[in-house]
Amino acid sequence: MSLDARGLRLSLLIGPVPVPAPREVIEALVSAQVDSGSGDTQSGFELTFELPVRSPLRTMFLITGGGGGVPLMRVILVATLSGSDEVIVDGLATNVDTVPGEGGVSRLVVKGKDLSALMDVVEIPGLPFPAMPPSVRVLLILAKYAALGVIPKVIPSIVDEPPLPTDRIPTQQGSDYAYVKRLASEAGYAFYLEPGPTAGTSFAYWGPEIRVGEAQPALTTGMDARNTVEQISFNFDRERKKMPIVYFQEANSKTGIPIPIPDITPLNPPLGLVPPLPPKIEKLTDTAHLGVAGALARGLAFAGQNSDSVFGTGQLDVTRYGRLLKSRRLVGVRGAGEPFDGLYYVSSVSHRIERGSYKQSFSLARNGLISTLPTVPV
Repeated sequence: MSLDARGLRLSLLIGPVPVPAPREVIEALVSAQVDSGSGDTQSGFELTFELPVRSPLRTMFLITGGGGGVPLMRVILVATLSGSDEVIVDGLATNVDTVPGEGGVSRLVVKGKDLSALMDVVEIPGLPFPAMPPSVRVLLILAKYAALGVIPKVIPSIVDEPPLPTDRIPTQQGSDYAYVKRLASEAGYAFYLEPGPTAGTSFAYWGPEIRVGEAQPALTTGMDARNTVEQISFNFDRERKKMPIVYFQEANSKTGIPIPIPDITPLNPPLGLVPPLPPKIEKLTDTAHLGVAGALARGLAFAGQNSDSVFGTGQLDVTRYGRLLKSRRLVGVRGAGEPFDGLYYVSSVSHRIERGSYKQSFSLARNGLISTLPTVPV
């Protein structure tokens, strides 16, 4: 599917074992939408096809996505820009709808989620993990999906200690996806699948939210011909910031000792020079039984999840920006004014692709006003 004359193309691979889609399938593709977040929810996609009366698409997708004999229909979308391939989604078709159209040509809408949808199918309650810390349990669960090209990227937490079998044997509750997400939440971590770097592979990331590293090219506004975004707006909401207080239990007196936890860590440095004072104090009273390391991990996780106070939303044209904006990365903003210029964390990106058009909507976040950098990386 060619989008414009500047070499931006969309490739589609489908099937239980993904292969390039037949020509009639590519020609019938009208639009594609892909949503990629920071791990709070599963990434998803929606493909819309024109459906002539005798098109083979109806049978193919209804059998696979509609619960027929084929176990799964895998869908991979690859965007090629300036000769570089970017996998924007690798997932499974989960729902197929037909909607009426004009002139006797109806439309087929295929919806799906990333490969974590396969992890959420079967529940395995009570599966034991004796003497295994959380990171090892996650690795064992993810190993089941190696045949699908899922590559684990697991970072042990500061409380990644194996429980003594004489004290407790951890057991799985719920599906693989639900259990891995629960372990991530308890460690203050994120869990998500990131497609690529090549078609047919995905990284399963279980670790802290990382807000350091090289920034993506700046989102520019208010500079006329140098603008790279079509629209962008910002909101400063100091009420969103919360400071947690965790409690340690003194061994002799059993007295709870409160300790405030800052939201700044080596992996989550301040992106804003002037963070607001937290208007809310959250007492995490359930941390006394966790020990020092466990209570600190719980407090740091809560602080990181409730540290942002400046939020941005906008839309860009990929051909003008010159590349794909990726979620879960840093990006610079310039031209928005001194309070809002600087680096941001890209919390979500939505791709909207049609013939002749490739747009991205995005959401940004950081902890305070005014850039920490003298100049924004272009």
